[in-house]
Amino acid sequence: MKTITRRNLLKGIGIGAGAAALAACAAPTAMPPAKPAEPAKPADAKPAAPAVVNNPGSAVTIVHWGFSGGNLEKREKELATKFNDSQKDVKVDIQVQGSYEETANKLTASLAAKQAPDIVLLSDVWWFKFARAKALLALNDAVAGEKGIDANDFVPSLWNEGLVKGAQHWIPFARSTPLFYYNKTMFKEAGIDKVPDTWQGLVDLAPKLVKKDGDNIKVSLFSHPDGASYIAWLFQCVAWQFGGGYSDAKLTKYELLNPDTIRAGQFYADSVNKGKWAVLSKDPQKDFISGLTATTIMSTGSLGGVVTDAKFDVGTAFLPMEKQFGCCTGGSGLAIPVTTPKEKVQAAMKYIAYATGNDGGAFWAQNSGYMPVRKSTADTQNYKDFFAKNPQFKTAVDQLPKTRPQDAARNYVPGGDNIIGKGLERIIVGKENVEAVWKDITAQLEKEGEPVKKDIAALLG
Repeated sequence: MKTITRRNLLKGIGIGAGAAALAACAAPTAMPPAKPAEPAKPADAKPAAPAVVNNPGSAVTIVHWGFSGGNLEKREKELATKFNDSQKDVKVDIQVQGSYEETANKLTASLAAKQAPDIVLLSDVWWFKFARAKALLALNDAVAGEKGIDANDFVPSLWNEGLVKGAQHWIPFARSTPLFYYNKTMFKEAGIDKVPDTWQGLVDLAPKLVKKDGDNIKVSLFSHPDGASYIAWLFQCVAWQFGGGYSDAKLTKYELLNPDTIRAGQFYADSVNKGKWAVLSKDPQKDFISGLTATTIMSTGSLGGVVTDAKFDVGTAFLPMEKQFGCCTGGSGLAIPVTTPKEKVQAAMKYIAYATGNDGGAFWAQNSGYMPVRKSTADTQNYKDFFAKNPQFKTAVDQLPKTRPQDAARNYVPGGDNIIGKGLERIIVGKENVEAVWKDITAQLEKEGEPVKKDIAALLG
């Protein structure tokens, strides 16, 4: 078991570098080279897998910190049960720690106390912080030693996001993109037979779909998340659609003061405060299921719960365009902390192979809404039949080739997601001047991002 000092850990994840305390995060992702490289190939001669049992007939128990709450927690526990029932060498114990950020906070403490889990679910804005702190195990040898994993079978863009100096540190599992959700029943009742593919086309539907009681909106056309978390993930797409963005890949240039990013921020503000066709919601998923909004944008990971709970026909579509199409990846992957004992590493890989493969991975994706992360999974007859019966789930797979990883300002700047999200809150809720807010947010990102610039260049290329 490797040790890690608290000082190096806190420095690596941003504490001590002037960063805000472990900031809130949302579903999304890492920064590959301009042209995604092919997945790293396992060595020709696979190393002998470490023994996973200490005594004949015994099973190694692997502690896995996973999803918390709702459909995702339920389905992940079912996935672990399926794995445990499928073999006798390894038993996975799923433990719940809370949200992504709560899990990251607890992982920080557990690593310092040498009480970390054997596998941990980390979001796109957290994994690199722990890799930077050298708290995650490089998995190339473990991947090569597990016959159930072929690196070349993973969707290349998703696999490459977890590479650090050519070594895999974060294996795709619950990977997502934002999706456009719409209430097909409302659309049909309003006589709308085509889903708009542009923001203007969506705005034009407001007279048919918005319902008011005086000045109070009873049913909105669109629902944004409020607060300072997932909105920064979703707005990343809108910034791109308008021609702007957050930053370049190495934090050498920030794009919030780009006129198109300013215009995108103004569009978001006007949707609530001027056009009054959109609302900010504490829970867009709940509002959509309850029929309080006709459309929204949410993670693919919400789809399983939405389809199960909604009492109407649910439709999904590509995100709307403005100047161009823009959609980012997101979600989370599986990592193994450096504190995991050597004899448990290969046992952990056995579960990861199952959870991402054509059996367990298919069960997980079909019941959660997340995308299948292996190319072979989506090509199985099982999945083709599933898509035929559940076309909503195919949208994310079809949209994936058009996506790209998020800008470094959100994923790699310590607290970047929270900083940008709070800026959007000031623009929409506080009705502050967009350019003035983006100027302030840029200064904060530059300050917090300066210490990680060298590491981004050195670790990610």
